[in-house]
Amino acid sequence: MSFQPPASAPETPGNENQAVRQHSSHNHGAQGQSLEDALQKAGFYPRLVSDVVDDALDGRDCVAHLVHLETHFDRAEVRRHITVLVLTADMLVITHVDDQQLDEAGEQTVAQISTESVPVAQIRSVVLSYMYAQPQNYKPSDPVRELTLSIAWSGGQRLDMGPASCGDPQCEADHGYTGTIAQEDIVLRISAEADGLQAVQDAKLFARALRAVNTGSAAAVSHAQSMAPRPRSGVFGNRLSRGHQQR
Repeated sequence: MSFQPPASAPETPGNENQAVRQHSSHNHGAQGQSLEDALQKAGFYPRLVSDVVDDALDGRDCVAHLVHLETHFDRAEVRRHITVLVLTADMLVITHVDDQQLDEAGEQTVAQISTESVPVAQIRSVVLSYMYAQPQNYKPSDPVRELTLSIAWSGGQRLDMGPASCGDPQCEADHGYTGTIAQEDIVLRISAEADGLQAVQDAKLFARALRAVNTGSAAAVSHAQSMAPRPRSGVFGNRLSRGHQQR
């Protein structure tokens, strides 16, 4: 995924008119647009993000992708950051980019980038949460209003806690706390209102492709393990065979 050097001003998040050359391995017609087009549409340093993603792919071909640009307000500042998920035949490559201004005038800016490559066989769960408007009037043609994609691979858990209650509005006793534990390493929320209907559809297609690759990989690994002879282990065999996975 090579690019021509900029011919004019340096690239900024709002400069969406810069041409980005399209890489043939990033074309797949199941989704609304290619990875290059999605990065260009997001407009958040598309050439920089594209080069970083290409380096993280290490020559692998893209099976499916998901580009998610988020905007939030930090006091008087508007902050944006982008998350790019790229699925290959054996890896899930996650790239996250945000920027930071080093001076009040905004003339000095740095981009902070992180990439993570997760073997698809290591992925434990893919969770899709849907939100529909007016479910009492649901028709098969109704679009999803909002979709949340949660992917877990390292065993990381999120704990949401709050004060417990007994249901009596007059009760002032301390009932302790209650909460839920959710397994997740990355969570992306895609809204039709904010991101468009196509973005929601692309997220569904990405999750479908991820499930397909993950299920096939897990089945192959399970079959290989069942066919391989099991070595005789000593007293500490079971303890030492437990994999300790870190993000």
